[in-house]
Amino acid sequence: MSNNETNSMMGNDQMESSNIMDIINNSQVESKLKLPQLLESDQETSTDIFYTIKTQSGTTAFKDGSLTETYGYNGSYLGPIIRIRKGQNVHLTTINKLKENTSFHWHGLKIPSNVDGGPHSPIKPNGTATVDFAVMQEAATLWFHPHPEGRTGEQVYNGLAGLIYVEDENSDSLDLPKDYGINDFPIIVQDRFFDEDNQFNYQDIQNMDGTQGDTLLVNGTINPYIEVKNEKIRLRLVNGSNARNYQFNLSSKESFYQIASDGGFLNKPVQMDTLQLVPGERAEIVVDVSDYKKGDNVKLMNGNAEVLSIKVVEEINSEVGSLPKNLNSFSNDFDKVSVPDKKITFSGMGNMVAINGKQFDMDRMDLQAKTGTTEIWEINNLNDMMGGMIHPFHLHGVQFKVLDRNGKIPPANEQGWKDTIALYPGEKVQIEVEFSKKGIFMYHCHILEHEDNGMMGQIIVE
Repeated sequence: MSNNETNSMMGNDQMESSNIMDIINNSQVESKLKLPQLLESDQETSTDIFYTIKTQSGTTAFKDGSLTETYGYNGSYLGPIIRIRKGQNVHLTTINKLKENTSFHWHGLKIPSNVDGGPHSPIKPNGTATVDFAVMQEAATLWFHPHPEGRTGEQVYNGLAGLIYVEDENSDSLDLPKDYGINDFPIIVQDRFFDEDNQFNYQDIQNMDGTQGDTLLVNGTINPYIEVKNEKIRLRLVNGSNARNYQFNLSSKESFYQIASDGGFLNKPVQMDTLQLVPGERAEIVVDVSDYKKGDNVKLMNGNAEVLSIKVVEEINSEVGSLPKNLNSFSNDFDKVSVPDKKITFSGMGNMVAINGKQFDMDRMDLQAKTGTTEIWEINNLNDMMGGMIHPFHLHGVQFKVLDRNGKIPPANEQGWKDTIALYPGEKVQIEVEFSKKGIFMYHCHILEHEDNGMMGQIIVE
């Protein structure tokens, strides 16, 4: 079975909450895609870099009419891109200017638990905390968002999300599109619902099985487009939604290539016709428009809904080379699938969700592990009487390897570093996990309302 066949089959089998809100094709005029600010450092040396990140409330113009009340990092909605390098010492000053507690979770970073930003690390209004760590992982597109106990869903929905670009010598050397905003674009996809006064009103539409909206936002833009030359275009896709799963494809029905998953480059580009991303998941893809003429366009779609219009506005005559054949040197041993060291079972819906029959208790350690020890975990999504739904599994503090999906080798685009994966109803997945840092780390469903309702556990690493 080809990767495309596998991806399509898995996507068609998905079951979700019965309260699914359809995306409307918005009649609003197309707008140029907003690009997150590349955050300027406070200070930088040959070994260290310093940044300041601040949560704040504000108002944002998404639509004609009233401004929308929102949250953001260093601005009114979403946040900047933090650029760091492998081997660098990073120092972050985090400030909370909201009127409620929050935390700063660095999703996908391999860092000590005391700076991971989970529910153990709330920052009070007007509070400040410092985060210091060494970058010990390869180039990747990561993100950051709040993780306060019971409040994650609303704070993310209101706008708290930003990106982290990790770079290294390999990413420097690869012949890939890397001109920010020219042929290399961050694409944070979210769904939101606007009331008659253009407000989000999370409390009014909150759904215990995952809050959805009927309007797509990309980097906070409705009906976005980008203007490009006829060359290869790199899209760094981030599912920043609370609960919606996306099935990305091109309006032209052409293939594209996935070059990276959550935690870094795949070994080789993987040709795809469709790509599913569940909440929290990321993927980098390359779309080749080198055969297009000035005035041509192709749209990135989610089913029948338009996500992004790619408009060719300039033709260039330079030779467009092929993608690098080798992107990474990732080792996989699918023969490692065996009797698991740990079993984790996701079950339930709404406010009855649980992991191994229990809901989150900050005073209870659910699992134990040792640093430097490789373990095989089996993660199950229990089929229940209601038919079940996809649960995105996310593990803090590590990047892991997917070894097995229901007894089969995972599709090629999942054979790289991962920190978030889709668990389908009735499915068993085995992953290979090794913690390098001591401390307490979270694992949970990345449907944010499920997380808030207690579909979360914690592991102590010694």
